[in-house]
Amino acid sequence: MDYFEAIRKYKPWNEQEAKDKELILKLCRQHPDILHRDSQAAHITASNWIVNPGKTKVLMVYHRIYDSWSWTGGHADGEGDLLAVALREAREETGCTKIKPLSEEIYSLECLTVNGHQKNGEYVPSHLHLNATFLMEADEEETLVPKADENLAVRWFTFAEAVSMPSERWMAENIYAKLNAKLRDI
Repeated sequence: MDYFEAIRKYKPWNEQEAKDKELILKLCRQHPDILHRDSQAAHITASNWIVNPGKTKVLMVYHRIYDSWSWTGGHADGEGDLLAVALREAREETGCTKIKPLSEEIYSLECLTVNGHQKNGEYVPSHLHLNATFLMEADEEETLVPKADENLAVRWFTFAEAVSMPSERWMAENIYAKLNAKLRDI
């Protein structure tokens, strides 16, 4: 499904998602290049909340730039099918090949601030990630292999650990905790 239509159809779960959805749609209308990183102020990304089949653990990566345990995900880079972006990123960043979506629908929406940083020897200015999160499932027995240029490690965590282990407290307390709470509602 087209990214704009998928976001437009998404039913927000809480106030954060409702306000972020409104901003994401506004920015998408204003910036025709929103699917590309050339849209420096804000661009579309897709992330994953990857759970095991028993829905008792979540798969996370240790992100080099953020120096924290994190979900998987990345930039759309021109791809309008955000589920395809999310699947690609999940497989690349974890080494898992049997990852599958539990739904083709967006699981969560977020506007995320990204501080200025160095990537591949070049400065990237502060900007917004207009993010769609997908709920995925992976086999706990599959061999985990981090994407060396982005992540230092890949590991399964309990839901409590997924909130306590990241050093990015705002992400852990506001986004990862929300994703866990949404799982309880399913």
